[in-house]
Amino acid sequence: MEYSEKKIHIIEAAEKLFATNGFSGTSVRDIAHEAGVNLAMISYYFGSKEKLMQSLFEYRSAAFQLERVLNDEKMTPLEKVNHMIENYMEKVFNQSCFHKIMVREQMRNHDTELGEMLKAFKKKSLLAMQQLIIEGQNKGVFRKDIDLQMLILTMTGTTNQLISTMEFYRYMNEDLKDLSEDDFKATMKIRLFEHLKLLFKAILTHEA
Repeated sequence: MEYSEKKIHIIEAAEKLFATNGFSGTSVRDIAHEAGVNLAMISYYFGSKEKLMQSLFEYRSAAFQLERVLNDEKMTPLEKVNHMIENYMEKVFNQSCFHKIMVREQMRNHDTELGEMLKAFKKKSLLAMQQLIIEGQNKGVFRKDIDLQMLILTMTGTTNQLISTMEFYRYMNEDLKDLSEDDFKATMKIRLFEHLKLLFKAILTHEA
């Protein structure tokens, strides 16, 4: 789905407010003020705050497309899985506001329209990641007796935990304390990526 520059501007303004104040704590008027547009423009583009949130999910999920990797016959199944890990990590590290929204709202909403939207978004991402692993299983490269959902939760849970506790990780490691913020994040991304690659390789290809 393609978005105009104006739509993206409004979506990103809403994302910033949703991350700070929560979905319920943000009004359409707040979003209009943050984006520097009038209320009518938001209504014209999105119709409602709920539809704007849906557009935010669609906009962010577009960055997590694995179809090209799935169809790349030059890449091995393990290379595709490593790409998936790196893609997910980049998304979480670079989209901190969206990550906060996901964490906050999924803990608060269950049977609401927003809760259903969150579940649909997570399901779509999960199925795409599972497809990469199933391809490797079908080719006989990966073990068959793997709990795919638990494996994906290992990746997402480890990444989310690190994002939430990075400053404590810095506090506990002397070699990280004097790094600039950018160097610190870059170092943590490398460490996490290498850790997850080794973990997935061990689980997917080794005998239990």
